[in-house]
Amino acid sequence: MGYTQSLGDSYARKNVLLAGCPERQIIPSKPANNIIMQADIPRVVIAGTHSGCGKTTIASGLMAALVARGCKVQPFKTGPDFIDPSHHTLICSRPSRNLDFCMMGETGIRRTFAAASAGADVAIIEGAMGLFDGREGSDTASAAHVARILKAPVILVVDVHAVSRSIHAVVKGFRDFDPRVKIAGIIYNKIGSDRHRQMIAEEEFVPALGWVPKQPESEVKSRHLGLVMAHESPAMKTYGRVIAESCDLDRILAVARAAPPISVPAIATQKAPATRHRPVIGVARDEAFCFYYQDNLDRLARAGAEVRPFSSLKDEEPDADAIYIGGGYPELHAEMLEHSRCRKFIRDQAEAGMPIYGECGGLMYLCGSLEADNQTYAMAGILPGRAVMTPKLQALGYVTGAFGCRPGLWTGTVAIRGHEFHYSRVECDPEARFAIRLGQGAGIGGGNDGLTEYSTIGAYTHAYFTDAFCKKFVAAAAAFRKNAGTR
Repeated sequence: MGYTQSLGDSYARKNVLLAGCPERQIIPSKPANNIIMQADIPRVVIAGTHSGCGKTTIASGLMAALVARGCKVQPFKTGPDFIDPSHHTLICSRPSRNLDFCMMGETGIRRTFAAASAGADVAIIEGAMGLFDGREGSDTASAAHVARILKAPVILVVDVHAVSRSIHAVVKGFRDFDPRVKIAGIIYNKIGSDRHRQMIAEEEFVPALGWVPKQPESEVKSRHLGLVMAHESPAMKTYGRVIAESCDLDRILAVARAAPPISVPAIATQKAPATRHRPVIGVARDEAFCFYYQDNLDRLARAGAEVRPFSSLKDEEPDADAIYIGGGYPELHAEMLEHSRCRKFIRDQAEAGMPIYGECGGLMYLCGSLEADNQTYAMAGILPGRAVMTPKLQALGYVTGAFGCRPGLWTGTVAIRGHEFHYSRVECDPEARFAIRLGQGAGIGGGNDGLTEYSTIGAYTHAYFTDAFCKKFVAAAAAFRKNAGTR
């Protein structure tokens, strides 16, 4: 049964709305000074009252429903999350981008949003946690904060399991809490029956854009770091059918189209190094290592690198001048990592001076060993320490600091900012050296992060790369390529 049929005549649309996707072109216009662009991009934030209300499933289902309709959907996620964007990317066939004020700032959010949305029909931004939940209990970096920065209307997802009329008190509180945030509609999740929907609808005062029934068979499994990755479950993608049947896609698109243009500072053009061949940065992309900010990869490419993926589980000798190993789940694939021939190759290249950078799971892999489920597995053996999985969370939060604690390292003294979230610890050898001194965050311990040996660095921080860091990483790759004489 379709949405308009299930709602009845009292919820018929008042206006004739576009049956398909927004027609508005996403073409920024430049004023005479070429500094500020005006980006006219249909957009909406899908936010929730709290974590667990069904926001991720509904946002992903909405993306899938719009893609099935023929829309080009650009997905985003507020905050530092890696997992939900993997589902967005699979659904939309466009890389999902993080929008995080603490790591990117307001200008960075606007630039990433406008650049990524080029050529899309509509941008769907999934909020993190509850709408107003920001850094350390503040508004900073909340979904509401990002919505204000982007002048984006909000559609609020509310969980109505075991509640009917009382939910309007919740909706009223969210609507009135911050008048700078426009809540343009509500999607009611976990409707138990037609009678349940009717009881809620009798006193509706914020437009209802969806009535989503309970769908226990569509739930996505979770593990210690959150939901499983997109390649492990197709449930998010298949949820598009539910959203198409239970939500008014035309009215949701109309909400997105009502968003006003925003001003976006132009990105300064970077000149790539004047070399005949671009240095190659190999990026581990497989089931073990899958946590990457797309902006990081783009910045490495803009700095002059060819970014080339490889598998730490299958490839024997990645063809690269430097290696970047992101976070992920090495503990779930420790046996395969131990027996992969790639492990020895990376160790040999590290000893030869290849610049290697690892984050969280990458740090664990670069250590001598990894202990998980009472088993110890040999890892790359580059960094002087051993990684140990723990049953309790070891660190969660934003990180700031700077490279430069080890003189002569290729990073120089650039600043670092990012996020950490891990259920492991690294026990370092007494002679261990560190490349990063933290101003905020737990890191490896003692205010230090970035365990280092040779030209290799492994840190718990998932860094949001700066242009300065990328230039140094690419320059180090180019220098290794030249000295090695491999090409």
